[in-house]
Amino acid sequence: MTGNEYQRLASRTINKELTNQELEVHALHGMVGEIGEIHSIYQKTYQGHDIENEFEHLTKEVGDLMWFIAEYCTACGWYLDDIMQQNIEKLKARYPQGFDAEHSLHRAKGDI
Repeated sequence: MTGNEYQRLASRTINKELTNQELEVHALHGMVGEIGEIHSIYQKTYQGHDIENEFEHLTKEVGDLMWFIAEYCTACGWYLDDIMQQNIEKLKARYPQGFDAEHSLHRAKGDI
């Protein structure tokens, strides 16, 4: 499945009554909420929970996070395939031979 196909299928469940501005804010709140849920699963390891028993839960929460990312992109008029390609091009330019700490510590001007 491509990013654009996922985005198209996920957009079927977007609340069509929201404006684009409301969609953006809804998606931002949703992304933070899902990150919080993922974080909470890891936090429970400090209370004795075994993270390996939570993989299914984690994958579902990451899926929910992806849904909100797709919603945000839809609200902004962006396509996931384009966003993913842009990110890979940025990473290739930053780390031409793969990750290394030197390139991470000393980025080129304008490399965000």
